[in-house]
Amino acid sequence: MTTSQSICLPAPPAEADKQQVSKIYRMLIQTGVACLVGPDNSKIELPSSIYNALVQIVEHMQEGKAIALLPLMEEISTQAAADMLGVSRQFLVSELEAGKISFHRVGAHRRIYLKDLLDYQKEREVKRAASIDRMLRLSEDAGTYDKFVPFEE
Repeated sequence: MTTSQSICLPAPPAEADKQQVSKIYRMLIQTGVACLVGPDNSKIELPSSIYNALVQIVEHMQEGKAIALLPLMEEISTQAAADMLGVSRQFLVSELEAGKISFHRVGAHRRIYLKDLLDYQKEREVKRAASIDRMLRLSEDAGTYDKFVPFEE
């Protein structure tokens, strides 16, 4: 994965910063207009897109999560993409070759745009949720939803 255009905060905030991060988060979630104050005390109102991104970043930092910001058109290797999805590289390559995720080649190597990977991930989550809902409906229709069904050996 190319990191020249990415911004990574690979570690959660230091202990000394946690209180400040929490204070910033509480301030950001209040209603009103957020402004950026420059070194010369000039103020500029934050556009909603920047404000919403900032809220999400600070929220994750407050929860002790590491943060990485990447452009949607960032090229990702198959190994990095597999790691992001939590699947093996071989499974990811089979999904690529089946046309389930768009990719392009750089020399002999497959590369995936982050946007395409996130689209696939979202579609996969929607299908997973639909399958769970379908199984729930089937078990309710069969009358087995709230019954213990012993394992057959």
